[in-house]
Amino acid sequence: MSTENEGTAVPPAPSAPPPAPVDAPAPPAHQGHQAPGAAPDPSVPPAGAQHAEGQGHGTAPQGLPAAADPYGYGPQGAQAGPPAGTGAPSPSAPDASWPPPPPPSTPSYGDGGAGRGAGGWGSSYQPPAPKNGGGRGRTVAAVLVAALVAGGLGGGLGYTLARENDSSGSTTVSSSTSGGNVKRDPGTVASVAAKALPSTVTIEAESSSGEGGTGTGFVFDTQGHIVTNNHVVADAVDGGKVSATFPNGKKYDAEVVGHAQGYDVAVIKLNDAPSDLKPLTLGNSDDVAVGDSTIAIGAPFGLSNTVTTGIISAKNRPVASSDGAGSQASYMSALQTDASINPGNSGGPLLDAQGNVIGINSAIQSTSNGGFGTGQAGSIGLGFAIPINQAKYVAQELIRTGKPVYAKIGASVSLEDTTGGAKITEQGAGGSDPVDPGGPADKAGLRPGDVITKLDDRVIDSGPTLIGEIWTHKPGDKVTITYERGGKERTTELTLGSRVGDS
Repeated sequence: MSTENEGTAVPPAPSAPPPAPVDAPAPPAHQGHQAPGAAPDPSVPPAGAQHAEGQGHGTAPQGLPAAADPYGYGPQGAQAGPPAGTGAPSPSAPDASWPPPPPPSTPSYGDGGAGRGAGGWGSSYQPPAPKNGGGRGRTVAAVLVAALVAGGLGGGLGYTLARENDSSGSTTVSSSTSGGNVKRDPGTVASVAAKALPSTVTIEAESSSGEGGTGTGFVFDTQGHIVTNNHVVADAVDGGKVSATFPNGKKYDAEVVGHAQGYDVAVIKLNDAPSDLKPLTLGNSDDVAVGDSTIAIGAPFGLSNTVTTGIISAKNRPVASSDGAGSQASYMSALQTDASINPGNSGGPLLDAQGNVIGINSAIQSTSNGGFGTGQAGSIGLGFAIPINQAKYVAQELIRTGKPVYAKIGASVSLEDTTGGAKITEQGAGGSDPVDPGGPADKAGLRPGDVITKLDDRVIDSGPTLIGEIWTHKPGDKVTITYERGGKERTTELTLGSRVGDS
């Protein structure tokens, strides 16, 4: 899947659509018995008759694509864009330390991107056209008469019953507290949301040419740093504009402090940040277990401050995602969740049941057609988040130096969809050596043609999986590489190197 960035601005979606025209109800069926010999009343259905509604079922994609729609932020424009997942990988994979072009079937960013899809997120609601009502006036009149008769009958019965039983007392039970005074127990979704929402912002990013979109971010520290996805603010990096709006309506201009395209993490800083900022508590994504409860906060389709819930569906899910605009792919060993994530959720926090941030919502897998009349897809229960342990390290480096630091093995691997492992190519990107002379892979004895099948205890089934797994580590970490050469399995120790910057 790929993100569809939107162009020209469109009016924001209303918080609730206007009511559609409603046909007047049919007159109630007579409940009495028909007179003997009378013809059956065609307006009265036979006993036991029921109406059944058909339900359409979408076809879920088979298997996990090489990349997931990582970016979940809603567009503001309305220019039709290419369908998700159109990017094609280059025949040979670049250095595992840097993301090559997105592989086929690359999932799109969970927010739908900064928006180039037709009829951007937040398009105004269009009520259905009224039906052709030949002779409808007479029917309505009849229905009104019937309603008045029924109302009079009900009123008379109600008055009679009240008069006869007014001494029996009321059985109504009233609450001792109003809705505003109800206390939510710690750990409930309402309690977690109430605590986290004030520290979650809706981000608007705009390029110098006016293109942009909407995403989400959350307060990282008291100095005014906000963590989000790279694809949320990418349009504003070179001379664009960024702003962040809190749930209380306060809006702040901001600047991009640093961004990491490969990790899909970015940090912005509020101008004139308020002194009462409350950073969200960061959890430990390594301790997350499949089945744990999750809470996602974001601005799906521009609807800010939206809360959804789900569970952790899987861990260490290899995901390569792209914005569909020709940029290089992002790679992650993701947390998979079935919490509803849609365009606009990108960059928002994925919380555990205690309200700790365990991930950054980044991508979604969805069906090929959007289903919203805009060519952009929505949640089918397959969302992916960058583990917070990785995102925290990246964010701290961006704040400290403004540039990302990537771990690397110093070898180029194939990006072809395989299940046998990550093969070191015979030729590197741009004609370079497939194994960097004197680099980590070279020192560990790896050669072109070797197929890496495990990194420590993690099974490696492809090049993108290897890259995502390497990037969960830091430069200088020592790892054990299992590989095959000439049909024999071997192992070697390797110390990861580093590269600075996205270029």
